[in-house]
Amino acid sequence: MKKPREQIAALPLRWKDDETVEVLMITSRDTGRWIVPKGWTMKDVKPWAAAAIEALEEAGAEGHIAREVFGTYGYDKILDDGTALPCRVRVYPMIVDNLKTDWKEKGERTRKWFPLSEAVKLVDEPELADMLARLTVKPKKVPVAGPMLRRAAS
Repeated sequence: MKKPREQIAALPLRWKDDETVEVLMITSRDTGRWIVPKGWTMKDVKPWAAAAIEALEEAGAEGHIAREVFGTYGYDKILDDGTALPCRVRVYPMIVDNLKTDWKEKGERTRKWFPLSEAVKLVDEPELADMLARLTVKPKKVPVAGPMLRRAAS
């Protein structure tokens, strides 16, 4: 079995007035399924900073990103020739402060805020769904994301 390739992702979140949390999701360019902004690691760029760059380029999202990994998930990236490339994605939670009206991949993707409970059902990757489900239960108590969400709410 091939060793999975490393990727990074941002988990763009916002805290609503009613104390619920929403996640900003985007459509993938190939299949149109709902995903979080992700990409390859970048040379000489810290992984959380690379995740923030992906959030900006793919979703037009700017904000505060955690330096600690919230979790990881695996998936198979289908290459142009149809072969599957196993990938392991490190996820960094991000509190979104601003959504740009114009961004690099605006014409290639759709972005939308979803309640966490809905996002859990939309993603294809079971481990990512589990991560989102952990936030739906007790977002303020989840390590890494919890402290960020508490800071954003205050």
